[in-house]
Amino acid sequence: MAGLWYALAAVTVWGLFPIYIKGMAEANPLEILCHRIVWSVPVTALMLGAGARWRELAQALGRPGVRLTLLASALCISINWLGYIYAVNSEQVLQGSLAYFIYPLLNALLGRVFLGERLRRGQVAAVLLALSGTLVLTMGYGQAPWLALLMATSFGLYGLLRKRVDINAVGGLFLETLALTPPALACLWVLDSRGQMAFFQAGWTTQALLLAAGLATSLPLVWFTKAARRLSLTALGMSAYLGPSLQFVLAVFLYGETFTRLHLVSFGLIWAGLALFIAEMLHQGRKVGGGR
Repeated sequence: MAGLWYALAAVTVWGLFPIYIKGMAEANPLEILCHRIVWSVPVTALMLGAGARWRELAQALGRPGVRLTLLASALCISINWLGYIYAVNSEQVLQGSLAYFIYPLLNALLGRVFLGERLRRGQVAAVLLALSGTLVLTMGYGQAPWLALLMATSFGLYGLLRKRVDINAVGGLFLETLALTPPALACLWVLDSRGQMAFFQAGWTTQALLLAAGLATSLPLVWFTKAARRLSLTALGMSAYLGPSLQFVLAVFLYGETFTRLHLVSFGLIWAGLALFIAEMLHQGRKVGGGR
């Protein structure tokens, strides 16, 4: 159950993340991304502490394929972060939520194709319901939601890559953000040289939120990677529906984005799938527990 709690904590924070990003509206998406990367390095370094965890990290880096995999996962998460920030700041929170409605379905596919995970009947029915809701929402856009698809794909691949790397959650995130820090610093330097860096021009609220970007980024992502190592990709993906549901509520009721009957049908189908999946997972857990 620890994996499920980690997953729920992470997706709840991500579900409320538009409020945080909206608070930094004075900064453009690229600057926010760079601050998320740069400030995540000292935060994760502090989380690592001293001693054995650093030795474990050094040993992990010596294993074949780890460095290349972490570089790939760093690229995937940076694409996802930038897409999400852009969606929120361009008044497309609903499309941001759509990305994370699509993501669990993609996770189930990745788990089946790359990890050989099997779906039980209840899970198949839950995924089909969620797929139906996602298709309804996708069709409602009248065109392919490229931003949502980019975000879903990059995050799905990130989860798959991190699941295949034998490295602790904090250490992995530290190495990912460390690898991204040089280009992030270079980008901030360019923005500053052009007088476009909000950090030195914005009010103290924006400055404080940008400084806190490392903590706001690291904690939920560490929880997510801990969950990824404890749950199947399918279970991890289905639990993630809480995040986009919260984003959906924020988009409609707080930010006034359009809510139609189409959205209502889609939302209902997705939540029905989630309820069925959770019920099936709890039922399976009781069967396993009773067998012991």
